[in-house]
Formats: sequence, C-alpha cells, structure tokens
Amino acid sequence: MTLSEPTREPTRTDRLLGALGGLVAGYVSLAVAEVVAAWVRPEAGPVTAVGGAVIDLTPAPVKEWAIRTFGTSDKAVLLTGILTILALLAAAIGLLALRNRPAGVAGVLSFGVVGALAAAGRPDSDSAADMLPSLIGAVAGAALLYVLIGRLLAQRPSAAPERAARASRRRFLLTAAATVVAATGAAALGRALGGARHEDAVASRTAFRLPRPASAAPAVPRGAQLDVPGIGPFITPNKDFYRIDTALVVPKVDADGWRLRIAGLGVDGDRTLTLQDLLRRTVIERDITLACVSNEVGGPLVGNARWLGVRLADLLREAGVRPPSGGGPADQIVARSADGMTIGTPVEDVMDGRDALLAFGMNGEPLPFEHGFPVRMLVPGLYGYVSACKWIVDIELTTFDAYDAYWVRGGWAAEAPVKTQSRIDTPRSLARLDEGTVMIAGVAWAQHRGIARVQVRVDDGPWRDARLATEDSRDTWRQWVYPWQATPGRHDLTVRATDGAGDTQTERRTDPMPDGASGWHTIAVTVEAVE
Repeated sequence: MTLSEPTREPTRTDRLLGALGGLVAGYVSLAVAEVVAAWVRPEAGPVTAVGGAVIDLTPAPVKEWAIRTFGTSDKAVLLTGILTILALLAAAIGLLALRNRPAGVAGVLSFGVVGALAAAGRPDSDSAADMLPSLIGAVAGAALLYVLIGRLLAQRPSAAPERAARASRRRFLLTAAATVVAATGAAALGRALGGARHEDAVASRTAFRLPRPASAAPAVPRGAQLDVPGIGPFITPNKDFYRIDTALVVPKVDADGWRLRIAGLGVDGDRTLTLQDLLRRTVIERDITLACVSNEVGGPLVGNARWLGVRLADLLREAGVRPPSGGGPADQIVARSADGMTIGTPVEDVMDGRDALLAFGMNGEPLPFEHGFPVRMLVPGLYGYVSACKWIVDIELTTFDAYDAYWVRGGWAAEAPVKTQSRIDTPRSLARLDEGTVMIAGVAWAQHRGIARVQVRVDDGPWRDARLATEDSRDTWRQWVYPWQATPGRHDLTVRATDGAGDTQTERRTDPMPDGASGWHTIAVTVEAVE
C-alpha cells in the first residue's frame, strides 16, 4: 500500500477495528517503552512514571480513601486503573484516526509527551534520558496506528467494493496480529533486561550475611504469644508485614554500591558511609512494632518484627550533631530514599535514648527489597511516615520551619507520635458464636510507652480487665485476652488500652489524617443459643 491510495468511508465494522487498532498501537507503545526503559532504568517507564505522578498529585483524602479501601493492594488497583484508562483512550484515538489519521497520530504522540514529562519530573530522576522510553514508545505506536488505519481503509479501484473491504480488513488484522506478537516478545525482552539490571542488587542481598549483634534482643519471653486461636502472631512474618509506600516499582539497590550521606546543620563536614562502614560499628538487635498513620481503628496496618542494625543517634553524635535540648541548630532530620521519598523526623526523638535504628536485618534475614534493603530507618514511638524511611540514601539535618517533607506537603502533621491503640482480633466482626465461654483477644500498642492495661466492655456494661500477655518491651505491641460468658443475642464488644504513662485510650473517634486515628475498636457479634 502507498499513502496515495484512495480510502473509503468507514463502516461499523471499520469502527470496531479502528478502536482495536488504537488498542494495538497503545500496547506497542508501552511494549517499546518497556524495552527502552530497561536500558535507561525501569522506573522511567511511562506507566510507572505517570502512576508516580498521579500518586503525588492525588489529594491526601483520596489517598487515605484508597489505603482504607484497598489496603496494601492500593498500587495494584492504581496500575489497573491507569491501564484501563489508557486502553479506553487508545480505543478513542483509534476511532479518531479513522476520520483524521494525523489527529490520531498526534493523540498518541501527546501521551508520549505526558509520559516523558512525568518521568523527567520524578524526584529520583537525574537525567533527561528518563524521557526516552515514553517518547520512543509513542513514536512507535503513532507510526503503527498510521499504517494500520491506512491498511484498513485502503480502497483499490480495480476491486469490487465489498471484496476490497474484506481484503483491507484482512491485511489490517494480519498486521495487527504480527505486531502484537512482536510487541509481546519485546515486552518480555524488556522485562528480562530490567531484571538483569537488578541482578547485582539481588546478588548482593543473597550474598549478604547478617552480623552477630553485640547487643542481642532477649528471646521473646514465654507468655508473650497467647495460645488463642485467631489472634495474630507476636512476631509478624516478613511476607505478612504491611507495606505502605508510593513506590510502584520496588527499588532494588545494590548493597555494594549503596552510600549514605549525612550533611546539614550542625554536622562537622559532610560524611558518606558504606554498608561495610555500618557493619564495622556496634550492631544491635531489637523487637520494635511499626504502625502506619493511615491505619484505621482496628486496622491491619501495624506489625512487629525483630530488627538488626546500628543506632542512628551514635552516628549523628559522631558527626557533631546535638539535639535541640543540647543547643543543636537542627530540629528535623530529612531522610531521603532511593526513589526520592522524603521523611521528616524530630532530631530530639532520635537522640533521646530510644533505639532509633539504621536497620539492615528483619526477622533474621536481610531486609526484603519491599521493606528497604539494604538499609532503612525506624524510630520506635513514631508513625512510619515520620520515621521509617526505606531505601535510605541521604540524611540532612535541617529545621521544620525550613523544610516540609513529602507527606507534610500533603497535609499530614509534621510530628506524629504513635497514639495508644488496641484491636480485637477474635472473634471477627459480625461473627455468629455459640453461647458459653468465648475468648475475646487481640493486641494493643503504644510504642516507647508500653501497654499497662487493657479493658473490654460488652454492650453498655462495665469495663472488665483483660489478661495481658507477658511484655517483651515497651517498644512492642502486647497481646491480651478476656474470657466472656456469652449469652444469646446481638452484642457489641469494645476494647480500650492504657499505656505505660497512665493515659487511657480516648473514646473520641478521629480519622487517620492528620496525625493518626483515635477511638475505641468496637465489633458486633451474634450469639446463638445451644440446644
């Protein structure tokens, strides 16, 4: 076919095929972009770049709704939504191209420009090369769309109209099918190349051997884990530990090339540390519970693990840093991750004696990539968004007046100590139970203050003390159980906790934003009489 061949008016079948042509062109654009991104860097791919931009631009209440609704599946839902929207737009561009091929081509190219700008604007982008995947992918998709629509509508004067139309559609479908096969192969190649780029990081984690701690965590005391069916484990397995962050592609950082820079106010000259530098220091092991500020009352976004690392306060003191109470000029640590995330943490809390860590081990193994390998930061007693920087590469000493970290710019509080919380794990809400003894059990937490008391109330009755599991430390959650003599009918079960400072959990219900949810966890159950 030549571009000078006459075309015919599109039919209903042509419109369906035109939409298909748009979808094929969009698929090819993404496949080619994935191959190019494998050479540039996987995070520069258009879906990842646009998805990251969408997360950054989404209002905080909408993000909160997404986490509340989808939990740790929020990223999969976002990516599915982006791909669905792209598919609909690609089909619409295919229909547009039936009427005006240049306009359709321009539509594909415009999405390439959007992807390129999104990639170049990501916090972790440091090169204009990040624009190439989207741009090259868009050019490939635009060229394909132009060819497909041309073949679909080409009209040969010597042929009967209906036979010519069938021939055009056949050539269109053959070209589309061959291109989809080739694009699928290209996408597989891109994934393979992207995986190869991360091979060094994977190999470095495989080869990493955790050092023996100079200060080991005591064995979890007997009685810390209650023998109650339905209650969560005292130590949360790595595979079950909650993950809430904005990284659509999990950073895979090579431990051998990892560097941590410490700079800013009160620092006696910038310092750069390697992982080996950390391993030569005093290594400590601690059980610490982490909680996400987005956790609803009774929610699952909290977990307890055994962490291995070095004290962050020691590093800061050696760099000349003093807390504000000691006359230091900085009151905020801004931690930056490999993906550009910024986390702001009070200097005073890091240096007040608690076990604030730069951790490289989690539950007896190197940090999983999803949880920050090779090194992450965590500070007991603070919500993760102000303390738990994963994939950390930079620490800057500054002030809260001078800089707002990522989540603070979205409307969250600059400082956020963990609120005293308790949760009923068993029975489940809306459960149907038999009358008789029912074990009501769950967990309570108030990191760095500890849990001193847990009470349970049935309906509007009096508060009754639950039996507390043995305390591991004041930085971990604590299990509890209350034996209830259940009577037939519908009942409301409520729990509240009192922390080690003597403060009882407030009844007042608040949303997680701006500094964590509060309120008592209440569930409804139905008890049935036993014949």
